[in-house]
Amino acid sequence: VFVLHINHANEIDSPIANAIQKLKNHDVTVLNQTVLLKGINDNSQALADLSTMLFSAGALPYYLHVLDKVAGGAHFDLAQNEAQSIYAKLVNLLPGYLVPKLVIEQAGHTAKTILSPIL
Repeated sequence: VFVLHINHANEIDSPIANAIQKLKNHDVTVLNQTVLLKGINDNSQALADLSTMLFSAGALPYYLHVLDKVAGGAHFDLAQNEAQSIYAKLVNLLPGYLVPKLVIEQAGHTAKTILSPIL
């Protein structure tokens, strides 16, 4: 399993798609994780476009991360309820296999915490 970190459909070009296909030709499962970023990919259509482009290139959307609270990243941050609202719209745009899991990292937890959409 190989996990990519692509945040926007504009990042997927021919060299990236070719690299994904080379991995798949060697029986590697290719997944993608995305960070939800204010002003970059903070709407359901941008995320749907990303999932569709990833699948066309041979990768499956896996995680959609709510941004960790890190120094220097506040300008990209979205409130958790806003992320869940965007995610609810995304769920309605895509078939289930193209919808990544919405997750957050919580200190002290050994795994990511899956968030439900706000319907």
